[in-house]
Amino acid sequence: MIALIGIDVDGTLVGHSGEVPDIVWKTAEQARAAGIHLALCSGRPAFGVAAEYARRLDDDGWHIFQNGASIVNLATRESRSTPLPEGCVRGLISQARETEQVLELYGDDDYAVESEAPWASQHADLLGLPFKPRPFETLLPPLVRGQWLLSPEDAERIEAPPDLEMAQSTSPLMPNVRFVGLTRKGVSKGSAMREIAAAYRIDMRDVMYIGDSGNDISALRVVGHPIAMGNADPEVIQAAGRTVGHVDEAGVAEALRIALASR
Repeated sequence: MIALIGIDVDGTLVGHSGEVPDIVWKTAEQARAAGIHLALCSGRPAFGVAAEYARRLDDDGWHIFQNGASIVNLATRESRSTPLPEGCVRGLISQARETEQVLELYGDDDYAVESEAPWASQHADLLGLPFKPRPFETLLPPLVRGQWLLSPEDAERIEAPPDLEMAQSTSPLMPNVRFVGLTRKGVSKGSAMREIAAAYRIDMRDVMYIGDSGNDISALRVVGHPIAMGNADPEVIQAAGRTVGHVDEAGVAEALRIALASR
């Protein structure tokens, strides 16, 4: 019996329209009424539009942001965040200034980007945040995640520092960009799903996860009911036990109905 569902955002909850279909919200309400915990599980930060999605899914529970680096309870504001090593942060800043590639650094409640490139402003808009480039040093610690915004070609060449976990994702709203998230080694959506399942005292065999990108694979591999979206990357479909409809066809609602049928 499925008791907890982790739901990715870009390419899963949100498609090319930039809006979550009404049928998804209605089915999510049915799942919550049936006693199923719904947890947003996104690479996005715990503020802006992603926080609004999380509150609508479950305003009284745990949610995962920053590829697992931020685990936040919206009711109590308790945070189980994992900071980046300071040395790695300094290295990322030096690399960004040397290469002039777009780097974003995140805390639990704020983020900083120095670049004024179009991708940086487009991403701020996607997150539902004002675009205000500023020095990385103005971002108060602890910093929990770094993120490169790269072309597909550059994303293939980048390597993670030894102390960091690297996971790539995409968004239908910025199709030419690869988001390369960096968290502390061992921190991922998979580790975060294990942590909130433990908080709810739910066995991982009774957990579903729905995703579409590379940063979802760690979560798909640890749950009992892994679900890939119809638009998912091939490696994600391979990692999942089942595939539902395309994000633009409200495939998440289909997955939620599968969970409801297990009750």
